Amino acid sequence: MGGPAQVVTTRRAVAGALLVTAAACLAAWALAYPVGALSAALVRAVADGAAVVTLGLVIVPALDGSRYRAELRRRATVPAVAASAVWVVSELVRVVFGTAEAAGVGAGRVAVRTVWEFVVYTAPGRAGLITVAAAAGVCAVVSLAPRSDSAGVAAAGLAGIGIVSHPLTGHLSDSGVGGIAIAVHMLAAALWCGVLAALVLTVDHRGQWARVLPRFSALSLLCVAALLAGGVVAGLVIMDSPAQLYSNGWGRVLSAKIALTVALTVLAWRNRTLWLPAAQGHRATAEVSRSRAYTELALMATALALAASLAVTS
Repeated sequence: MGGPAQVVTTRRAVAGALLVTAAACLAAWALAYPVGALSAALVRAVADGAAVVTLGLVIVPALDGSRYRAELRRRATVPAVAASAVWVVSELVRVVFGTAEAAGVGAGRVAVRTVWEFVVYTAPGRAGLITVAAAAGVCAVVSLAPRSDSAGVAAAGLAGIGIVSHPLTGHLSDSGVGGIAIAVHMLAAALWCGVLAALVLTVDHRGQWARVLPRFSALSLLCVAALLAGGVVAGLVIMDSPAQLYSNGWGRVLSAKIALTVALTVLAWRNRTLWLPAAQGHRATAEVSRSRAYTELALMATALALAASLAVTS
């Protein structure tokens, strides 16, 4: 995963992400009060964050040239194993919380038989089972398969399946158009956020930033376009009136997420016009590039936590 400096960077990034996620979930709970579920939102946010980072880590080697790709893949392996393992565990906990909500009991009182019935007989339960299987598959591939482009494609495919399975059974499960829109929205967000997080965890000198940042910038443009399009379509499907954006807890959380997405898009465009040319010209040090990435990632982590809170808010 790199030398001592990279290990310190990774620990700081993980700690910062957890703090931002917790703070964002708490803020979303306050906005949605009294209908929000803070514990469920925290579990979902951790699961979604682990999924996003996993996807980014299995894709990030493709952003570097073929000559250097093996090194980037080697650096990404240990974080990818850790992220996918966290994804598996948090999704299992998420299934228990989902079972408890469906059964109307506390999470600590859920029986194994009840969990089994939930994952077999309900759409959210089956989606959770698919996600657990996909996350476990990614963990197996990155842990056991030879490090190659084909293994990376397989891991990315499994991660993508795991990421879109839950959105298709959420608020928009009754609408084909809405379900597809929210799946596109979530997958685009995961690519954008996950690959940037992976860059922070794997890239450690200005030469690498100069090579990979232009490709990330091109990818992020497509992701932002798909994210906005999917979000707009999903919003139009699910909302009956603009007044819902402030009249209830769910709408207030959605309004905060929309505002944050706008701010994030503006920041990303600013980084594209200032950071990208500096990195390409080797004028930005690795520390400067990492600092700019941290700022963008903090907003991304907040947006993901709000999205997780939105999903568990009535």
